[in-house]
Amino acid sequence: MPFLGGVHLFDWDEINFAECTREMMLMGDYLRIYVDFEPFWEKPPFFFWLQAIAMHLFGVGEYAARFPNAVCGVITLVLLFNLGRKLYDTRFGLLWAGAFFGSILPHLYFKSGIIDPFFNLFIFLGLYHLIFFIWKKDDYANIKLSRTAAYYLFMAGFWVGMGILTKGQVAYLIVCLCLGVYWIIQRLRFFVTPLQFIGFTLAASLVTLVWYGVETATHGPWFIIEFTKYQYRLFATPDAGHKGFFGYHFVVLLLGCFPASIFAIRSMFRQQQQFEYQHDFKLWMLILFWVVLILFSIVQSKIVHYSSMCYLPLTFLATLALHRIWTGEDDLRPAMRYGLLGIGGLIALVVGIAPFAGMNLGRIIPYVKDPFAQANMQAEVNWTGLEGLAGLFLLGVIILAIRFFNQKNIRLASGTLFGGMGVFILLTLVLFIGKIETYSQRAAIEFFESLQGQETYVTTKGYKSYAHLFYARKQPILNPNRKPDKPPTLSELLGGLEDFKSPVKYSTSISQERLFGGEIDRPVHVATKVNKAYKLEKYPKLELLYEKIGFVFFRRFPEP
Repeated sequence: MPFLGGVHLFDWDEINFAECTREMMLMGDYLRIYVDFEPFWEKPPFFFWLQAIAMHLFGVGEYAARFPNAVCGVITLVLLFNLGRKLYDTRFGLLWAGAFFGSILPHLYFKSGIIDPFFNLFIFLGLYHLIFFIWKKDDYANIKLSRTAAYYLFMAGFWVGMGILTKGQVAYLIVCLCLGVYWIIQRLRFFVTPLQFIGFTLAASLVTLVWYGVETATHGPWFIIEFTKYQYRLFATPDAGHKGFFGYHFVVLLLGCFPASIFAIRSMFRQQQQFEYQHDFKLWMLILFWVVLILFSIVQSKIVHYSSMCYLPLTFLATLALHRIWTGEDDLRPAMRYGLLGIGGLIALVVGIAPFAGMNLGRIIPYVKDPFAQANMQAEVNWTGLEGLAGLFLLGVIILAIRFFNQKNIRLASGTLFGGMGVFILLTLVLFIGKIETYSQRAAIEFFESLQGQETYVTTKGYKSYAHLFYARKQPILNPNRKPDKPPTLSELLGGLEDFKSPVKYSTSISQERLFGGEIDRPVHVATKVNKAYKLEKYPKLELLYEKIGFVFFRRFPEP
């Protein structure tokens, strides 16, 4: 929970989603998603409902935007503890929760305002209820399952349906792919009958009707059709320029899930399990890990959080290796020590020298070719050098943890490693994230914030952003076609936003050509980047305000 609102939201995803929620609340329309008061069919509404609740409680801002994921973090850690205790023992549960808490990206995602933490949680809940259904139906020994098989099957569908409501049909796809791989491994044995699979699918569909059904019945199918087309396009083409090589997510997981990733590698190989259900659960986690990793390596868009579903099976595999070391069934292998020291040392080195690099950016700037990056690096940031102590702290944590492992004190070693990593992540956020934001976007954010409450058009030129919408608190624009001799109706005020039965895309926005050079009824404020400012040179009516940290700001007043 702490420090969630300590820094502005980051473009694109965090600001994008918070802006969708703000417009949802502003318009009082909780069925549809809008951004810039146009239909935004890329995401279903569940996460925005959660953000809306938080914003009603805490107000529109950074803390409220990130609060749902902090709650999700608490739920996830408790879930992992209870599931680990059920599958093995209390020690396993503590290790699993600790490994998740003390790994870099899993920890950071619970302090973000993006959708994936809840999406991953729902997929995982759906899959493990499906696993419990199979165990109950097949009467697995030595595992207590107090509910009926029908209950587990329904809950599997329910949670997958919640995943669909959170981010789309890929939740159902991932679970079905896992089922298909397991079916092949089981030599085509029908562990789930066609009728049971239909029941699972129906349960998921019933949940999604909360939105899909009501939206279609209210407004017609156009919005849902566009949403479905976008989901396909996301898989088939690189989204928003996010390209990458095939092994992109392998690298992300190795470095981003440190230190759990070091231990997880050990559990990729065959290991003896005490009970059949433990062997089966490990198989499911391996399937989930590889299905997600391969699927999103194939997907053309390469974005860090696309492979975040792997965090749950990866930390399970890491915990399995740690648990075996704790029980004496295995040792901390030399490769694990080298991995901890190598990757941990690299991270510590980067964090340690970053402040000194920040103090000497003037020497680095001549070697940077991008004019925008050059200008960013000229920001006045107060580096003291003490920020590098976080890297020294991390190095100490790793050395101390390895020492405890060598002494066979696995309890203290695990607590030191993952607890220390949690403290390191928090330290790094407090010491670095504000400074990083100063270089990357703060000048633009402060410009947009200064325009709150003003009757002005705010836009960007030459780069994509949602910051001007959220931080200038943009309001719906009156329909320019309304009759001036009578008060506008609600439909006119929102420009007919409720009518999307037609496939014609509605927009409350005014074209940039008109904003920059045509007739306007209020001032215009424009933000661009230094390497894109030339695009505004052909508009003589725009007045240069100032340039700051890579951004250039213009203004235009209406003509008398």
